[in-house]
Amino acid sequence: MSRHILAASLTALLLPTSAHAQWDPANAQWGKTAPTDIRVMTWNVQDGITSTADKSNPVSSWAALVRTVAAFAPDVLILQEAGDNSGNGTGSGVDSPSTLATTLDLFFHGGNDPFEGGTVSDYVQLYRPGYDLPYIFVSTNTDGFNRNVILSRWPFADLNGDGKSNTSDFFIGPNATPINGGDGGIRGYMFAEIDLPDQTYLGDLVIGNGHLKAGGSGNDFSQRLEAAQNIWYYVRYFYNGNGTGSPDPEAAVSDIPPAQNVLDADTPVIFGGDLNEDEETNGRRGPAAWFAQGPTQGDSTTGTDADGTDGLYDMSAEFFTGDLDTQGSSKLDTIVWQDSVTQRRRSFIYQSAATPISSQPPEIADFGFPPANNGTLASSFASDHFPVIADFIVSLGSAPLPGDFNLLSPADNATKVGTLFNASWETSTDADSYAITVATDPGLTNVVYSASPLPTPSAIVFGLNTCTQYYWSVTASNGIGDTVSTPAVASFLTIGYGDQNDDGVVTATDFTAWISNFNANDPIADVNQDGMVTSADFTAWIAAFNAGCP
Repeated sequence: MSRHILAASLTALLLPTSAHAQWDPANAQWGKTAPTDIRVMTWNVQDGITSTADKSNPVSSWAALVRTVAAFAPDVLILQEAGDNSGNGTGSGVDSPSTLATTLDLFFHGGNDPFEGGTVSDYVQLYRPGYDLPYIFVSTNTDGFNRNVILSRWPFADLNGDGKSNTSDFFIGPNATPINGGDGGIRGYMFAEIDLPDQTYLGDLVIGNGHLKAGGSGNDFSQRLEAAQNIWYYVRYFYNGNGTGSPDPEAAVSDIPPAQNVLDADTPVIFGGDLNEDEETNGRRGPAAWFAQGPTQGDSTTGTDADGTDGLYDMSAEFFTGDLDTQGSSKLDTIVWQDSVTQRRRSFIYQSAATPISSQPPEIADFGFPPANNGTLASSFASDHFPVIADFIVSLGSAPLPGDFNLLSPADNATKVGTLFNASWETSTDADSYAITVATDPGLTNVVYSASPLPTPSAIVFGLNTCTQYYWSVTASNGIGDTVSTPAVASFLTIGYGDQNDDGVVTATDFTAWISNFNANDPIADVNQDGMVTSADFTAWIAAFNAGCP
């Protein structure tokens, strides 16, 4: 077995030290299968993120939203119904884009609240240190109540040469076929172009987000459908050129300066939001169908996918019950993707009320009752919508796995290693971080110490027992994968205090040596390791002598 293949096996052993390291919801592990998968999460947060929200109440909507985002750690988060102070019941009016951006910074990082005073007590990094979505795009469009937001792990960048990395909405002229043209609806429909790291991914990413017209009147249905048709056209014609190789071939999209190129073959468009219509019960080709398929299902030239075929929209389910609903008894929240460019590994709906306590993500498990997410029993917390979360497989770049590296100290089969010591290993080329595990068995299942992610090739190991055989390993990681150390598992014996004369064996002569060390107040005589050399160490030495522990 090669070290790189073994790394995958060893990683499986290391994963229990992190509740997010793999996909196993039954055992409270909700993480991505591969670190290079891109996790997208859409959530209508029902006015829970606003400048006037109560940010210091640990059982508030704000706190519930914080914990849920920390638990699932999306790479891209698209939000609807943010910034509505009136809806939150704590203020009036809608937050400006800059105010909402500041509020989202507090949501992730905490700090002093410039809007309500005091300190933000609940924030994402409190529950998941190191996780961040630092790139925030707040739509300038509003219906007078709320705004849409896109947050990204990676920076925004112009991908099609029109000098813009994002747009809050768009306009399509009446010359567009086969639609009437218009915009993205009452709240606008936003797009962000995201620059993925070249060393990891072959392409980049475009994300769309919106909140279509609510309501059940004929006019509401018409507004939703018209917006969905325009959004389909914008993706199909503007970003992918309708198969011509040129953006906006009908010159129907208002874009100044105009885009110069279509998206490359490895850059998917993933889009969605709160569509406010259940495609399975609406009795028509509604917004989700238009988003994915365009005017005709199965047409190989007018679908939303980059190659003209149909894209896909999720029909995600809650993991434990199979429930498809995201709000009340309807599936209103949707993610759509171009499946010729990116493949969905999985998608799911999170409902905390349906999740057993033993399976809750750790950020949520101690929230108390009602659960952190919403539901019939928790409607006053988080939101009246459930989040939809999807992991996507995208084309990877040619960056190498971390390079092979050796364990340095303690050496394999070392003895008399301290119960607190500095472990070290060689630098692994192309590694971004390291993880160390120390256990009492060579399979590394009985873990007594672990640490990750470590930025440098060393770690202070502590909390070990004397005269005990231990086993340790290190894994180097980057965005492509993992490489395990050489040897994959090394062993060492911690120091014992029976061998007081340091001749390598424990014999009766060590009693005389202990007396001498005791009289000299030598720390080697502190056999029970309580920090003092006292007569109590004699009893401890007898035990070490009987155990033959050097």
